[in-house]
Amino acid sequence: MRRIRLITTADDFGLSVGVNEAVQQAATQGILTSASLMVAGPEAADAVARARDTPGLAVGLHVVVIEGTPVLPPEQIPDLVDEHGQFPSGQLSLGLNYCFLPKVRRQLATEIRAQFAAFCATGLTLDHANAHKHMHLHPVVGRMMIDIGRAFGLRAIRIPAEPRSGADTLGAKALRSWCAVLRRQARRAGLLTNDHVFGLRDTGHMTPKRVNTLLRHLPPGLTELYFHPASHRDTTIATLMPNYEHIAELESLLGTVLAQDIVLTTYSKQVAK
Repeated sequence: MRRIRLITTADDFGLSVGVNEAVQQAATQGILTSASLMVAGPEAADAVARARDTPGLAVGLHVVVIEGTPVLPPEQIPDLVDEHGQFPSGQLSLGLNYCFLPKVRRQLATEIRAQFAAFCATGLTLDHANAHKHMHLHPVVGRMMIDIGRAFGLRAIRIPAEPRSGADTLGAKALRSWCAVLRRQARRAGLLTNDHVFGLRDTGHMTPKRVNTLLRHLPPGLTELYFHPASHRDTTIATLMPNYEHIAELESLLGTVLAQDIVLTTYSKQVAK
């Protein structure tokens, strides 16, 4: 019997109490193996406390450089944030600035370093890293995350490469190209990467029906399924992600029964082999 290695990850750990409650519940009563922490999230301290009380949960860093709160004060990164001290949500404009403006790149590196340092200060073991809205697919962000992260013990990074499905659109081709660049960057740095990911096309909608369908057709290799669970729809997630099915995603993590050939794992366990 072949053995399929599966990592299950909850993103946005630290965003709200509802998210944190779901992560802890799914890790103790369900199939969740990992979570990605927003170190400057509104409920990051609560998330860290819950992680310490949940020793089976592997925690990585969810780097935020778009649509969120930075670690550093606005006066230290004035060209990264808007008038409210937040990262803007425009991927195109941010991407161009990260590419072509040296002062922006310097501030970006300083902020990413501060986020890794903040994670280190929690005392949690760094299992992996990825980025909010997959911004580490940007070659500059990806390279900085890898180079800076290695100094803080980073050993694994998510590649958001979902297997092809249906027509090969221009967007899908571009995504695969960016994933290939990130994978090369990671491999040159000696980092572990997943072979496949699921949750990209179904972001916010990893319902029990969808998850059970995916699990029946997992490809060989190391696969990561990522989720956005929450125990309830609080104001924060209702505002930021009004169409996400957070509670259904928690139900997926709590109610799914895995086939015997699927072995749950984490990035750290794979690195240790």
